Amino acid sequence: MPFDVSLSYPQWQGSGRHTDLPRGATAAAAVCAQFAPMVSVPITDGEAADAHGVHRWDAIFTQFRDAKALLARSNARRVLAAGGDCAVDVAVIDHLHGVHPGLQVIWMDAHLDANTPETSPSGNFHGMPVSAILGRAPAPMRELMGLPIDPARFRYVGIRVGDEGDWALQRELALRQLDPQEAMRGPVHIHFDLDVLDPREFPHVAYPEGGLGVDDAVTLVARIAREADLVGFTVTEFAPLDEEAARDGSRVIQRLCEAAAGR
Repeated sequence: MPFDVSLSYPQWQGSGRHTDLPRGATAAAAVCAQFAPMVSVPITDGEAADAHGVHRWDAIFTQFRDAKALLARSNARRVLAAGGDCAVDVAVIDHLHGVHPGLQVIWMDAHLDANTPETSPSGNFHGMPVSAILGRAPAPMRELMGLPIDPARFRYVGIRVGDEGDWALQRELALRQLDPQEAMRGPVHIHFDLDVLDPREFPHVAYPEGGLGVDDAVTLVARIAREADLVGFTVTEFAPLDEEAARDGSRVIQRLCEAAAGR
């Protein structure tokens, strides 16, 4: 089914390697705009103060509040989003969970993204969104969020890399990887960090540590869209080195969005 809104959310402050993210976010948004009317989260250009164990917290928190407000005003039940860093999905998932209380989250990523502010060695928030949606967000953010995602309704795809804190939360909450044969039912959101892809096929990321083939990724997204009610799809961490790389990577994003939209 079609998406109600495309959200351009070009946040870069959550990343430790952010140089090329604005270029990638612009290109990803141009693809997503083909699938639904677009609204954009305003992004500050400068550095911001650290707080609550998070690097550049002030900018991240302001942008989170703005994204939440935009989505609330849109009344969207189905959201296609273009990041920016992985942390943009905290606002998107929280919005969709409020609309769809039984929301399931499929987290396609080479990294666990499950550090907390207390366990993160860097303070970079793009390594914390999984813990945030599961109830471990910094207090000011947590106060603006609804109920956490039930860990039983969360699945990883493609994870390879994590810090000690990532693996500790994965063990504590018994976070599982998606069984290839697992049937999909009900409302589902897919988080798609492009670094889940094999860098030999998709090199346009800042952390090239994935192993999933592009065709396999498109097939999985299409299967979930076909079997379940895919109410959200967010693509993040597109970091092309130049405009030619942006065009090349956008072709893969186009395929992913078409699969998510059931085309």
